[in-house]
Amino acid sequence: MIRIGIVGDIGSGKSYIAKLFGYPVFNADIEVAKIYKTNAECFKRLKKKLPKYFSTFPTKKSEIINAIKKNKINLKKITNIIHPQIKKKMNFFLKKNKKNKIVVLDIPLLLEKRINKKGDILIFVESNKKEVFKRLKKRDNFDLTLLNNFKEIQLSLAYKKKKSNFIIKNDFTKKTIKKSIKNILLNI
Repeated sequence: MIRIGIVGDIGSGKSYIAKLFGYPVFNADIEVAKIYKTNAECFKRLKKKLPKYFSTFPTKKSEIINAIKKNKINLKKITNIIHPQIKKKMNFFLKKNKKNKIVVLDIPLLLEKRINKKGDILIFVESNKKEVFKRLKKRDNFDLTLLNNFKEIQLSLAYKKKKSNFIIKNDFTKKTIKKSIKNILLNI
């Protein structure tokens, strides 16, 4: 099985591009949301580590946002609790899809949490910074402090780009992206 890891900046279009590959996608953001809603054990651990922020289960998005905005160290505490669960869910996804030729991993902290393996094909999504910022500002939960705290725990874009096997320049047009994906699939 070929594992394709999608990396890049927040808001660069990683999830959109992951879907366009046409293979099963493990989307960590969707799985994190499920953990907050359904995993009582994670909630208990969050409440124990950050009692000022977490009060009721299921975990409310506002509680998570407040904890992260208040102190960037809180984000590290949260990811240290949530990411082992993400790794378990990813391993289940991989077992379930082991007969597929290719799977796509859309995990924002793929390199940071060392979830990738040596043989993974890494694809860096490169986007115009101004365009990305415009898109991020349109999101319901956009918050500059939150964004900066997330960026602080991530590896540099230059490092991610250097580690990648391929680069997709995301101009936010389906035709261009599909062409890039086709070329990548021909090369792997």
